[in-house]
Amino acid sequence: MPDDDLALLTAGHRGAAKERIIRSIWFLTAIFGVLTVFFILVFLLKDGLPLFASVSPIEFLFGETWNPTGADPSYGTVPLWVGTLLVTFGAMVIATPLGIASAIFIAELATPKMRTIVKPVVELLAGIPSVVYGFFGLIVLTDVIRVRFDIPSGETWLAGSILLAVMALPTIISVAEDAIAAVPREYREGSMGLGANHWQTIAKVVVPSALSGITAALILGMGRAVGETMAVLMVTGNAAVIPDPIYDVLSPVRTLTGTLGIEMGEVAIGSTHYHALFGVALLLLLITLVVNLAAMGIMGHIRRTQAGGNGPGRLSLLLQAHGRELRSAAALLLLVVVGLAAGPLAAVLLGALALGGWYAAARIPAAHAQRAAFALMYAAIALVVLAVAVILGDILIKGLPAISWEFLTESPRNLGREGGIFPAIVGTLYLVAGAIAIALPIGMGAAIYLTEYTREGTATKIIRSGVDLLNGTPSIVFGLFGFSFLVLSLGFGVSLFAGQVTLALMILPTIIRTTEEALRSVPASLREGSLALGATQWQTISRVVLPPAIPGVITGAILSIGRAAGETAPILFTATIFSSRFLPDSLFEPVMALPYHLFILSTNVPGATENQYGTALVLIALVVGIYLVAIAIRTHYQNKITW
Repeated sequence: MPDDDLALLTAGHRGAAKERIIRSIWFLTAIFGVLTVFFILVFLLKDGLPLFASVSPIEFLFGETWNPTGADPSYGTVPLWVGTLLVTFGAMVIATPLGIASAIFIAELATPKMRTIVKPVVELLAGIPSVVYGFFGLIVLTDVIRVRFDIPSGETWLAGSILLAVMALPTIISVAEDAIAAVPREYREGSMGLGANHWQTIAKVVVPSALSGITAALILGMGRAVGETMAVLMVTGNAAVIPDPIYDVLSPVRTLTGTLGIEMGEVAIGSTHYHALFGVALLLLLITLVVNLAAMGIMGHIRRTQAGGNGPGRLSLLLQAHGRELRSAAALLLLVVVGLAAGPLAAVLLGALALGGWYAAARIPAAHAQRAAFALMYAAIALVVLAVAVILGDILIKGLPAISWEFLTESPRNLGREGGIFPAIVGTLYLVAGAIAIALPIGMGAAIYLTEYTREGTATKIIRSGVDLLNGTPSIVFGLFGFSFLVLSLGFGVSLFAGQVTLALMILPTIIRTTEEALRSVPASLREGSLALGATQWQTISRVVLPPAIPGVITGAILSIGRAAGETAPILFTATIFSSRFLPDSLFEPVMALPYHLFILSTNVPGATENQYGTALVLIALVVGIYLVAIAIRTHYQNKITW
């Protein structure tokens, strides 16, 4: 064989070997998400199953008393999961009409200029850290409820539901708006052409066609409410009791997440109580897995339906065919529930009111019905904007007096009542920097593998499902996994490094998803042109695909930084201490962080109101500032890039 041919053959073999190595590396990063879900389950089972050597599963699941520190310990979780369901139910009762009405407003009624104002406001709600919601609820909302209802404490089921409703709204509005906007324009034009007015078209055509997506939005919002820890822990009273009567919204309750947040830091490692808490975490994870799997199934169905021609989904078709029967069954079920919970008289009154409303609505002229419906939607979006204004306005007005050079540059004194929060600011930045340094290369690699190296198949579905399940895992479960695996099993102790790894696992799905979207936005013709000119696949990815996708990757990284900076539950048992005069000297020392400092300051330190508001304001400014940078980058490159 001539020397030139031999050299070419050798170079070809080397190139192929390099391609295989690169592909294998990206595959390992992609499978990391699935392995993480698997390891979380394994560690929860490892520490949760020993409970059942002394407590039966029936007693654990259906026992009515949770008192693990009593003289005769009890590990019944009924008060905990009933509290979780009640708070979530109340939140969904409030958030469902507000969220759907706001989504319809943004998709159908708002002008383009109005949409550019309202959508960032909704995104701002999503950017406020949960501990700040909890702080606002503890200081303002519970006090309003206490005074309004003349009760000893406003820390109640009602306070938890209101707060969770506000927190679930961004998820419901965003997903439902996307579903409504995806309804083909021809449906609207056909309805209007047949003489229906705008509201009749929305109510009879658009919303039924988008029903699958709206259902997914509600399920995702419910998942957000079930998995929330810090906000409910701070405002629900945390009494492990079942309200009596069950509809007493002014009763204190305790949720599964709240129990983990309160008791995990105090429990003796290896005790029955310790194993019971991991059993609670396992129960919480299973509930959220069911919720997320349901949402994933519906979203997958929507994507398949859209790929097949934008027809209405099965749920929509079922509702169209049997709508009257389903509505009647739902109304009957509601009356039975109200009758059992509040008595027969309440059910009769509710039925009479519903019949009267239905009779009146059927006789209102279409134009009047449209005006009334549109007025309700304007009112709904006004309430959402008002919620943002009240929360941010209260913290801004009361927090500004605390802001000074001393506050931003000195260490805390007198348990945080005096001095500043400098170690907490720097500690938060340390945690975020480490988390993004770990998660960004893994997330980018996984997204490159899923987008560039594979087609849709069983392996891809498993990896994507693992990433989606990781995304829906409650943050407190990440905290317990980090505590069991990193702090105890690997011996890192409560340290900066353990917190960084735990946060990295939590933000990994966000980086994978945003990077995937950025890579998909690059036209396929660029890849085909590069490959046709003789470039290898990795050369095409690294020199043609990645450069224009980098702005999207940066946006995802910044969004992840914002989320990591505002989280409390994952670092509660893995990384943080309340107060320190000095910064950590190594990765294996604990660190202060703004969210945890605010949590302890507002729940355990009386007389520190000004510094509480100042800390909340700095935390919001940090997180919202990060989100605004991400939005600015996205807008800049959306206007600049043309294909």
